[in-house]
Amino acid sequence: MWTHAPWQGRFLPHPLPPGERLRAYATWCNAVEGNTTFYATPTRSTVESWARQTDPDFRFVVKLPKPITHERRLTGGEEELRSFLEAIEPLGLRAHALWVQLPGSFSPADLGTLAGFLRRLPRSYRYAVEVRHRAFFDDARSVRLLERVLAGVDAEWVPFDTVTLFQSPPTSDAERDAWTKKPRVPRRSDALTDRPIIRYLGRDATERTVEGWRHWVDTVTEWLREGRSPTVFIHTPDNADALTLARRFHEEVRTRLPGLEPLPEPMPAEPLTLF
Repeated sequence: MWTHAPWQGRFLPHPLPPGERLRAYATWCNAVEGNTTFYATPTRSTVESWARQTDPDFRFVVKLPKPITHERRLTGGEEELRSFLEAIEPLGLRAHALWVQLPGSFSPADLGTLAGFLRRLPRSYRYAVEVRHRAFFDDARSVRLLERVLAGVDAEWVPFDTVTLFQSPPTSDAERDAWTKKPRVPRRSDALTDRPIIRYLGRDATERTVEGWRHWVDTVTEWLREGRSPTVFIHTPDNADALTLARRFHEEVRTRLPGLEPLPEPMPAEPLTLF
């Protein structure tokens, strides 16, 4: 996401060499979704560059590659998994969680496969699982079974909250595109571990996005009071203002909890001048 075109020259300096782009993003936010790893495993040298550009406490939530989760559906794929784990090793503790996003067709009948896969993973990482099959949200027994599987390896359940997106018909091209691609499932807000992860998708209109996240401001505030360490990712269909929205969300929580550490001071998009 740190190369998102609408941010360049507006929030982030442009042009920047590839080895500096993440460093600029990290002055806005202290966590990032590693979504590109879903499509291709990066080279180890690329990941080493990511580590150099970020502080040791920066959080990467890194998605497992598509061949493992969607094509092989967690069966086989040992070579792809080995290559992925070797590539991301330079992140060290920056790898806050490895993100197992499963296709919508991955159902409660597949939970045995998920349980076996999670048990085989190295315990040097934390894991977070995102499911999209409707039964995991509507059927109480399926919910309990999934929670049991995750609890067995101290893995988190990642909710993708699209409730605000689907509250009313889309009003932009980006919203219409999101309507055809994003999962339409009920909101889930139960944390299983001390490090919950939230993915929230609002609307292109800022006021509707902010109104839709009120529930999460309350929830995250309570988690912090309980001693948990949540990570929240704020999205809109076009993501044009996602950086400023993420900081606004953080400040709303910080208003409730003044002791919460502020985010870094953003790097200016334009070079400073004397005149």
